[in-house]
Amino acid sequence: MSTPPTTPTEPRHTHHHHAMDSAPAPQGATGLKGVLLPVVIVLAIGSIFVSVFLAAFHAPRPHDLPVAVVGTTQRLEQVTGGLELGLPDGFEVRRYPDASTARHALQDRKVYAAYVTGPGRSAELLYAGANGPSVTSTVTGAFSGVAKASGDRLTVQDVVPASAGDTRGMSVFYAGFGVVLAGFLFGMMTYQMAPRLEYRWRLVSLASFSILGGVIVAVMAGSLGFSALPGPFLGIAGVIALMAAAVGSATMTFMRLFGRAGMSLAAVVLLTFGNSTSGGTLPTAYLPGWLRPLSEILPVGVGVRAVQGLSHFNNDGLTAGVGVLAAWILVAAGVLFWLDARGPRRTAGA
Repeated sequence: MSTPPTTPTEPRHTHHHHAMDSAPAPQGATGLKGVLLPVVIVLAIGSIFVSVFLAAFHAPRPHDLPVAVVGTTQRLEQVTGGLELGLPDGFEVRRYPDASTARHALQDRKVYAAYVTGPGRSAELLYAGANGPSVTSTVTGAFSGVAKASGDRLTVQDVVPASAGDTRGMSVFYAGFGVVLAGFLFGMMTYQMAPRLEYRWRLVSLASFSILGGVIVAVMAGSLGFSALPGPFLGIAGVIALMAAAVGSATMTFMRLFGRAGMSLAAVVLLTFGNSTSGGTLPTAYLPGWLRPLSEILPVGVGVRAVQGLSHFNNDGLTAGVGVLAAWILVAAGVLFWLDARGPRRTAGA
């Protein structure tokens, strides 16, 4: 009796399921949370935007706007009393010894107008049209009332006129707004489009964006473009580049520290509070007291003042602006280094 031939047994393969073989787990909110969460976040950001801008500009009036008066103690008291009567707490009156000193203070934007009293009942009002039509309207209206009440024969002179390409004084605001928006978008997109980019190359990308952005804005707004910002090309380009780098690096830091919520936080801090306190539409003296300090620490406020100083007011705000913008960039670069470069090295070493 013969035994049937044996067939070689095939090895049994064990099927292992790897993570890459399985369908990716769904990410993000679903159901009612997915329906309502975008609505709540966007409406919250929009409400903050509307409320902040309304608080800043629904009924703008100056608060301690610095102005100069040249004249005797008696005339000084008359002018101060007249300004206080017409617009309480609107002006901070500073006495200057002569018209030349007051004129220089106006050109350096230490004051926004100068009322120079002369012999008899003559008086001259010096102002800077480059501060924009709203400021011009405020100071000419207030001092015209003072002159009328005092019986002064008032003449008016625009010492720092607006540039021919920026008759409304709004170009610096739009330029600043565009730079902040571009910096915000760059900071957001660099992690979305290149999440694994090395730290050093991400900084190269930031530097490239900032330098090119500064050059492009300076070309468009300067004498080669719309002639809206008559300051030196390299100075304008440099300040704009620092603004772009500060906003871009700050947005990157918000996103690395707070994840998806960082984008919303960056939008509120840099876009809403930054642009509303920039001083591009009205000087910061027109802002409510709780908003005014932000203009001295947020990138767009210090950048706008520096650009205005370069263009019209003997570099007013330039040193402080460069210092604050550099501080934003250095702090953000340090935080990103800790998170993106040093962090992975520590993990690999462990």
